[in-house]
Amino acid sequence: MAPATDVIVLGLGGMGSAAAHHLAVRGARVIGLEKFGPAHDKGSSHGGSRITRQAYFEGADYVPLLLRAYELYARLERDSGRSLATFCGGVMIGRPDSRPVAGALRSAEQWGLPHELLDAAELHRRFPAFTPGPDEAALYEPRAGLLRPEETVSAHLELAARDGAELCFGEPVIRWEADGRGVRVQTAERVLTAGQLVVCPGAWAPDLLPCLGVPITVERQVMYWFQPTSGTGPYTPDRHPVFVWEDGDGVQIYGFPAIDGPEGGVKAAFFRKGEVCTPETIDRAVHEGEIRAMADQLATRLPAVPGAFLRAATCMYSTTPDEHFVIARHPRYPESVTVACGFSGHGFKFVTVVGEILADLALTGTTAHPVELFAPGRFTPPC
Repeated sequence: MAPATDVIVLGLGGMGSAAAHHLAVRGARVIGLEKFGPAHDKGSSHGGSRITRQAYFEGADYVPLLLRAYELYARLERDSGRSLATFCGGVMIGRPDSRPVAGALRSAEQWGLPHELLDAAELHRRFPAFTPGPDEAALYEPRAGLLRPEETVSAHLELAARDGAELCFGEPVIRWEADGRGVRVQTAERVLTAGQLVVCPGAWAPDLLPCLGVPITVERQVMYWFQPTSGTGPYTPDRHPVFVWEDGDGVQIYGFPAIDGPEGGVKAAFFRKGEVCTPETIDRAVHEGEIRAMADQLATRLPAVPGAFLRAATCMYSTTPDEHFVIARHPRYPESVTVACGFSGHGFKFVTVVGEILADLALTGTTAHPVELFAPGRFTPPC
C-alpha cells in the first residue's frame, strides 16, 4: 500500500490531540481522525477539570514522566495562549498506611519532591473545609493542582492544525490494517493510507485494538457538582486544594476547588465506583441514588459541600488489570502501528508527555522516556 501521508492518528481526544501536535510540529504530514467533534464530551477528556500531581501514589516510576509533563504543559500554555493549569496544591488524605498517603510519600521521598505531612489537626487548621478523623493524616504537595481537559485538547488541536495537520471530525473509523509497507484505514467516508498509524482509542480500545492482547475493562464514572451551604468563597483555588481521600474501607473520593464562579459549585467524584459498560451501552443519565451516595460521602468529610446538587456528568475509564497504561509499538505490527490506551482513570495529567512519546515511537521506533512499565507484553500475547 503506497502511503498518502506520513502518520494517521486515530482518535483526537486527550492523547490523540497531543500526538497530532507533537507529530506536526516535527514536520510530519498528519491526518487526524475523530468520530465526534473537537473536545467532545463522549469519552474521557471532559468535565472541566482533572487533578495533576507529582508525588504519585500509583508508583514512583511515573514521576519522571510527570516532571516532563509539567514542562510541556507550561510550553503548551505559552504557545497556545490558553490557561490550562492551576497549581493550587493538593492533599492525599487517609490513614498513614493508606495507598494515597503512603504511596505519595514514597514517591516524594524517592524523587525529592516538595511535600509536607499533616496530622488531622493540622490538615483541618490549614484547610478548614476538611474534617478528618483523628486516625487520618495527609500528604500536602504544593505543586499539585488541576488541569482543564477541554482547553488542553483544544490547544493541542489548534497547534496541530497550525503546523499543517489535517484534522477530520465526525469521521468514524470502521477498520484498519497494516503490513510491512504501511497502514490502510477505512472510515465511513474513504480509505486512507500512511506509513504509520497511531491509535488512541480511549474507551473504544476493545473494538479498535482486538489483537493487542490487553484485557481492557470500560467503566462508567460520574462527576458531581454541589453548591456548598456556605457558598463557594471558602473553596476558591487560593484557599482550597485538590484532594484524594481514602477511607478505612478503601473507598476513594476526589475533588477540586471552585473554578466556575460563585454559581458553579464544587466538583467531586468517586474513584473507581462504576459499572462495566461499552461506549454504546453507557447510561448517560445520573440517578437519585447515585447523587445521594456522593452527598453522603462528602457530608462526613467536607460537611458544607453537599448543600445543593447542581449537576452531574458521566465519563468512561478504560482500565487494565494492573491499572498501568499501555504505550508501545503494537506487538503484532511493530514496524507501523503505535498504541496508547488503558489509561485506567489516571491518565489525563500525562497527555503532554504521552503525545511526545507517541511522536517518538511513530517517527523513530523508540523513545528516551521510561515506558517499559507500559509494554502490552506484560499481559497475554497478541492474537
